[in-house]
Amino acid sequence: MEERIQKIISASGYCSRRKAEDLIKQGKVSVNNKAVSIGDKADAQKDTIKIDNKTIKSEKKRYFILNKPKGVLVTMDDPDKRNTIYDLPSVREIKERIFPVGRLDAMSEGLIILTNDGEYANKIMHPRYSTNKTYMVRCEPKLKGFDKTRLEKGINIEGKKTAITKVTYKENNEFTITLHEGRNRIIRKMMEKLKYKIYMLKRLSIGNINIDNLKEGEVRELDPNEILKNN
Repeated sequence: MEERIQKIISASGYCSRRKAEDLIKQGKVSVNNKAVSIGDKADAQKDTIKIDNKTIKSEKKRYFILNKPKGVLVTMDDPDKRNTIYDLPSVREIKERIFPVGRLDAMSEGLIILTNDGEYANKIMHPRYSTNKTYMVRCEPKLKGFDKTRLEKGINIEGKKTAITKVTYKENNEFTITLHEGRNRIIRKMMEKLKYKIYMLKRLSIGNINIDNLKEGEVRELDPNEILKNN
């Protein structure tokens, strides 16, 4: 059965569908030794698909969570040779070629899902699935009541109103915020617009998957029941 080539690549565990599209645009993908374009299709059972002249092969699907430390980049390669999640000992122990589901900027910390299942990653991160993500935020000054209401109702950021969120006060200057949109640095942009300075931003959960007591820099393989609930 023919499918779009980026879908076949992501299903193989090589990378996410978005990354596969980038590789196709860069001319690094071929089918039966012919370069392909976005929109082209292939049959994974009959055709030979190569990336950088290496044939892709399906791997056993693996699913992990990482408690990302502050100051570590969520990227496979950094031209400035800064520390990335792939430099962490716990991540280096994973034998399969895994990639992160979604991003956290360098100064943010907390939950990152790592997998080689591109379709699973797409279901979690695509806006139409509305997967909730919860973060702990510490800011200065303490979040005011009327600004809490503004966050929950939505704020205009870069010409688009943010989706409805849920904000819960914790202790001192901390609160949790739950949202399902994934625009780049969206929480930092919302808080900056309201004139607050963030001192800590930590992702606690994605869907039903929680960071719980996982130590900073450590990895845990997901239980099959956790995976199914997000599919």
